[in-house]
Amino acid sequence: MSAKTTEKIKTYNPSRFREKFLGEDNPIHLLFKSNSDHFFCLEIEEIMQMQYPVPPSKHSCHTLIFITSGQHVMKLGYQEYITTDNEMIMVPAGQIFSLDNVNSIHKGFICQFHPDILIGKYGSREMLNEFDFIKISGNPKVAFASKDVPDITAILNRLQKEYSETESANLNIVQSYLIALFYEMNKNLVKSTKSISAAEIITNKFKELIHEHIKTNHFVHYYASLLNVTPNHLNKSVRTVTGKSTAKWIDETILLEAKYLLFQTTLSVSEIAIQVGLEDQSYFSRFFKKNEGISPIQYRKMIDKS
Repeated sequence: MSAKTTEKIKTYNPSRFREKFLGEDNPIHLLFKSNSDHFFCLEIEEIMQMQYPVPPSKHSCHTLIFITSGQHVMKLGYQEYITTDNEMIMVPAGQIFSLDNVNSIHKGFICQFHPDILIGKYGSREMLNEFDFIKISGNPKVAFASKDVPDITAILNRLQKEYSETESANLNIVQSYLIALFYEMNKNLVKSTKSISAAEIITNKFKELIHEHIKTNHFVHYYASLLNVTPNHLNKSVRTVTGKSTAKWIDETILLEAKYLLFQTTLSVSEIAIQVGLEDQSYFSRFFKKNEGISPIQYRKMIDKS
């Protein structure tokens, strides 16, 4: 088997992401230290100077954005999230995201940290399971009560200080402050999601499952069986919550994963077809063009020109 066939799906690490979307000559690179691929925390207005919109991509790190004033817009998967004053959005590692409007005026903090930081000295699997927002299926957005904002700002200021004022951030200190921040987030997240409906629970679990199994199974009845519901009940729940059918979600997930592979890897179209579970290259090409309006090869050429 060739090396290309066994090539794994790539994700951006922090330095590669900055090179691609901030430009090699951008003075912003001076803000990033030798261990910034594991952790950094900066004021968002210092870093949000991207030169290009970001197409659907994945990141190797968790990204946390807290807005103190203004408005931040991004997509997670196909869903758009608008984050405003005293709100936070979490982009879990491995989540597909995109940015169209990268130069909107807003203030706040951006922290990025490798998932391994959460496992270190003070972490445990049981504790991390408490934090829904670091799961791809979780609710990524938190709106803070005004009384909690000073505590959130204080934690983020301390994280920024640890990054900016030391040669190499103490990751044990970083972890302890991140865990404190997560519990503050949980406190506010519970208030915003305690009335979640059964349909929303099913839909969230379905979206996580298709992300995990899209390479091997595209059938609605398969996901319904994993959730112990009928296909009709699953479709009704998903349509009620999202306005789209389960089949549409599956197709969009295939398309999004294919776009990612076209953008991030050197895999051939036939190899990408196999990666997304459509082994017939001609069918995959027709499927892609039907949904995107151009062929996979044309899409890759368009990316290369950007």
